[in-house]
Amino acid sequence: MEEGTSKSPSHCAGTYGDAGDPDPFQWDTREDCEVRQILDRVADKWSLLVIALLDRRVLRFTELKREIDGVSQRMLTVTLRQLERDGLVKRTVHPVVPPRVEYELTPLGGTLHTTIRSLVTWTEQHQNEIAAAREEYDAKAAAEG
Repeated sequence: MEEGTSKSPSHCAGTYGDAGDPDPFQWDTREDCEVRQILDRVADKWSLLVIALLDRRVLRFTELKREIDGVSQRMLTVTLRQLERDGLVKRTVHPVVPPRVEYELTPLGGTLHTTIRSLVTWTEQHQNEIAAAREEYDAKAAAEG
């Protein structure tokens, strides 16, 4: 089992308000918090890229590796296994020689892709503002340094 991963869902203290309603502004920062573990997984850069590439298509491991610049074979393998374990990616092994393995999003993974698409859209809409803020910050840091 991956380090920091609990065997069963755990309650995250501080994630619910006084009335028992979820408080989206309170996230438990403990490593054993199930919500944090899921967010760590789905917000990982390799996971985001895999989910984006598998949108409405099936890809083999080598196709994913070719499409994701900079990912090692080991990291892609680990990422795919974790996404499969979380029910976001389906792995299909075809009984041919050599074995052909394909990956696709599950319906649950498809719902996550919709969320990722919203994040990408936000990033595209605000990239100029972020670039300007970075330039301002870097200029200020250079002047102080």
